[in-house]
Amino acid sequence: MAVLLLAEWNESGLAVETAKAYSAAQKLRQPVDLLMIGRPPAAVRQEALRLPGLRRLRLADTQSAPAAQQKALEYGLAEPVAALLAGLAADYEVFIAAATSGGKNIMPRLSGLLAAAQISDIIAVLAPDIFKRLIYAGNVVETVRATGAKKVITVRAGAFPPPVRTEMAQGVEEKLILPPDLPFPSRFVALQRDKAEGEPDLAAARIVIAGGRGFGTAENFRALLEPLAARLSAAIGASRAAVDAGFAPNDRQIGQTGRAVSPDLYIAVGLSGAVQHLAGMMDSRVIIAINKDAEAPIFQVADYGLVGDLFTVLPALTEKLG
Repeated sequence: MAVLLLAEWNESGLAVETAKAYSAAQKLRQPVDLLMIGRPPAAVRQEALRLPGLRRLRLADTQSAPAAQQKALEYGLAEPVAALLAGLAADYEVFIAAATSGGKNIMPRLSGLLAAAQISDIIAVLAPDIFKRLIYAGNVVETVRATGAKKVITVRAGAFPPPVRTEMAQGVEEKLILPPDLPFPSRFVALQRDKAEGEPDLAAARIVIAGGRGFGTAENFRALLEPLAARLSAAIGASRAAVDAGFAPNDRQIGQTGRAVSPDLYIAVGLSGAVQHLAGMMDSRVIIAINKDAEAPIFQVADYGLVGDLFTVLPALTEKLG
């Protein structure tokens, strides 16, 4: 049997979360195939084929599908993608994806279709059927054994390093014919990106600056964080409280119910550091906290802390960076 990894990609390349999930898939000690849905450019396909040890790149080409169905598949709507994966169940023992918003949406549906228990958010592979995963907002590490014939897995990407690409292509490329009976109960309407020009993607950024409710208003959040992020070539994240207050859109939320990041440098500004937020950024290499409350929980996990008013500290820091 083999492993099938569901890939996320864009015009510039394979998603960094998918590359890290591939490192986890290799630890299962089975042949690994990669599934890309849509029409990736030749350069993106070549990048995927340079993953070390890849057996096969399978392309679900959507060109022959009606326009509405093309968009539903290419933008990862869960119902048709999960059904597409389930149709490949005869070839694979393990289905795996990064624990991104897409992976968290698709894989539980696949688990239901296959009647297979899902192992979510793994941080280590101890054996092909034994995994470590985080529970209770990252406060407890659980070791589980998967006993079913099929395994559906999501990977906490920050727990695994990206693989070192080979110089030459490793696997073979194969086209898949889309099944005619895929379900399309929902439709893709639009994609809205709330990101400044040149700002790195949150998941791939080496530096992340996250803001909390301490900014007071959405205007303050943007006015103080955007210049600093531009100086550092950093991505901007937010706590759930900041998102709920309307300071930032949902796709910037970091935490248990948001996105998990693992940058080289994480700067937490004006956020308390609730356990749900820590679950999304605990894999950061260096953590800096700025908060006027010296008792804020964020200081317990920070490598460096500054007790001060963000309305004074951030303009000064931005000016010093030049």
